[in-house]
Amino acid sequence: MLAEIRGRSQITIPAEIVKSLGISEGDKFDVIEKDGGIFLCPVVVYPKDKIAQIARIIKETETDGRSKKVFDSVEDLFADMGIDV
Repeated sequence: MLAEIRGRSQITIPAEIVKSLGISEGDKFDVIEKDGGIFLCPVVVYPKDKIAQIARIIKETETDGRSKKVFDSVEDLFADMGIDV
């Protein structure tokens, strides 16, 4: 698919790709330049306070000898910790 760079260095991602990847307005991407190509990698950004809460829980789990749970997704992990995303 062909895309064109516009004013302010903006590029429109073709609708077919947006739909197939489930991309929506406000989603964030890491932009990487490698070997002459430009790559967009979707990322999720969590607030610092939530990351600090996760770090505390991990540290507590490592030091108190509790058995570690296994989760199928980050969303399941957050739900178990009471973090609303």
